[in-house]
Amino acid sequence: MSAQRMNLADLAPDAYEAMRGLEAYIRKSGLDRRLYELIKIRASQINGCVFCLHMHTRDARALGETEQRIYALDAWQEAPYYTEKERAALALTEAITLISENHVPDEVFEKARQHFEEKELAALIIGIITINAWNRWAITSRMPPSD
Repeated sequence: MSAQRMNLADLAPDAYEAMRGLEAYIRKSGLDRRLYELIKIRASQINGCVFCLHMHTRDARALGETEQRIYALDAWQEAPYYTEKERAALALTEAITLISENHVPDEVFEKARQHFEEKELAALIIGIITINAWNRWAITSRMPPSD
């Protein structure tokens, strides 16, 4: 494992607090916390962020998420463990995380819109953007997972 390159939180505390502000907004938005943890895990799987995977699988378990659903998340399209609403959120997560591949297809966005009210959908989108930013923060600086 490579050593941490730099501690961005110490070097850019205002930026770190701004990111934490986004997290605070999402927590207050009413977006289901267990769903948000699944989104964080899925984006972190795609991006290969060990720091965030470690943190968010632990956080999901603390909220009562099952091992079965956490382990199957990488294959959510094939697994029978997720609701249609969760599937819509996970599809949107993948589209936004992999935005350079296909942008965000209309059918993915519309499917999410069917399951989320506008303000909840806005929080979902902001949440997906935020975890992608955190992944890039942690990967670039090589933040090690911690207990």
